[in-house]
Amino acid sequence: MENKIGHKIKVLRSDNGGEFVFKKFDTYLTECGIQQQTSAPYSPQQNGVAERANRTIMECARNMMW
Repeated sequence: MENKIGHKIKVLRSDNGGEFVFKKFDTYLTECGIQQQTSAPYSPQQNGVAERANRTIMECARNMMW
């Protein structure tokens, strides 16, 4: 697995969401040599960039609804 510029992915970091934590996906990552890191459940502080982006999008959506 490679990203758009051709570098191999070494680590996949995600929350403990069901879309990323299941046996088949874990097996696939292992076969590709990709390490999976998950954050602790119910701790948005560990997902700083994603949480800030989500908050910004939600604030924009709320402002447009006014």
